[in-house]
Amino acid sequence: MNLDEQFRAAVALTQKLSQRPTNEVLLKIYALYKQVTVGDVTGEKPVGFDFKAAAKYNAWESLKGKGKEECMKTYIEIVNSLK
Repeated sequence: MNLDEQFRAAVALTQKLSQRPTNEVLLKIYALYKQVTVGDVTGEKPVGFDFKAAAKYNAWESLKGKGKEECMKTYIEIVNSLK
C-alpha cells in the first residue's frame, strides 16, 4: 500500500475505534488531517468563548509549514497506535 492508501485506511479506521481517544489525541489527529487535506491553516483565529474552535485552530496552526507526507506518516502512526 502506498502512503495515500495507508492514510485513507487510517482515516477510515478512526470511524471504527472501540474507544474514544483523549481530547489531546483528537486535536492532534484533527490538525494532521487538516494539514494533509488543506495545507497550512486558513481563516481567522476564532475569538470569544468558542474554546473548541480555538483549540482546533491552534492545533492546526502549530503544524504550519509541515509537509504533507510527514503529516500523513504521523497521522497513520497515531491512528494505528489507537487500535
